[in-house]
Amino acid sequence: MHGTWLQTVSLLGALGVLLVLSEVSGVEIYTTEHMEVANGTDVRLKCTFSSTHTISPKTVTVSWNFRSLDQGREESLLHYQEVAYPPTSGPFKDRVVWSGDVSNRDASITLQGVVPTFNGTYSCQVRNPPDVHGQNGEIVLKVVNKVSLSEMALLAAIAGGVCAVILLLVVVYVLVRRRRRWHEDGDMELPERRKEKEWKDPTVCSPEEAIHLTMVEKVLEVESSDDASEPSSGDDDEEEEEEEDDDDDDDDGGGGDDDD
Repeated sequence: MHGTWLQTVSLLGALGVLLVLSEVSGVEIYTTEHMEVANGTDVRLKCTFSSTHTISPKTVTVSWNFRSLDQGREESLLHYQEVAYPPTSGPFKDRVVWSGDVSNRDASITLQGVVPTFNGTYSCQVRNPPDVHGQNGEIVLKVVNKVSLSEMALLAAIAGGVCAVILLLVVVYVLVRRRRRWHEDGDMELPERRKEKEWKDPTVCSPEEAIHLTMVEKVLEVESSDDASEPSSGDDDEEEEEEEDDDDDDDDGGGGDDDD
């Protein structure tokens, strides 16, 4: 009997713990695992989070810590609760700036003028009561003299290449369509041009034809003038014949007088 009671109490306790854990869920934090930055430049350490409970700027707390490459002790870098509390001493003095917005689930900070001693691991911790559980987000920062081609730069180069290829394809497509349209317009105009070339205005002639027509007209004028002169010569012959007849008559008449 006593053992049954203990089992019942243990079961109820386990159920209670499960209910509490189901209501108090952990905060999920998202960061970039590795970053490279050029020496002397500024870098934004991005840290975003999600919570199942309502975000209240008055209750959300953010803590940033730093651990150097030699795996030394972790030191506090910045604390935020309604306002930011940057370091007042040490190598990060005047180098850490709050650049987040908890209302938009952003807990990022910015490091100004990074130097090689900033190489290390930066951890971001966010609490939004009653969400107080969850793992921290970590960023491994490497300060270099010259920035190598990072993942973001590689993605940007790939995106730029894809955009350039798409633009080139669009230009080629437009040129091909225009060329086809020009060919279609030329094919449609060609029969009309042929018709225009075949059809000839009878009132218009070429210079060679004009010279030929002029010569023909001159020949016709000469022939017409010859035709016009032939009847007049016939009249002259008739007049001459009439004059000869008159002379004969006169001769005949004169001879008669002599006979008388």
